[in-house]
Amino acid sequence: QVQLVESGGGSVQAGGSLRLSCAASTYTYSTHCMGWFRQAPGKEREGVASIYNPSGATYYADSVKGRFTISRDNARTTLYLQMNSLKPEDTAMYYCAAHPPSSSCDDWLAYKFWGQGTQVTVSS
Repeated sequence: QVQLVESGGGSVQAGGSLRLSCAASTYTYSTHCMGWFRQAPGKEREGVASIYNPSGATYYADSVKGRFTISRDNARTTLYLQMNSLKPEDTAMYYCAAHPPSSSCDDWLAYKFWGQGTQVTVSS
């Protein structure tokens, strides 16, 4: 069973930083694509960043390139999303997700396993 548990959300002023964490089972972490998504009220869910853990290849949405960094801690089988230079438009519920590597890790529609989400609020 795939289990993903996020933490690290909160409230911050524009220009600030937050780091999200996602704890995963060992099998999921070592074999799946893992990614971060977000969904703001009234908007569709969008893929933000992803990583293929066996190779370390990363992918980013254009809206977060240069500001967000996805990384991993192999010893803790934990995924991170470091978010810098946050903007009010980054406000959303953020979800950790995973899918078996049957397609590219930036195939945002392929993700099928989800965490419970963590709220990020950026005030101006």
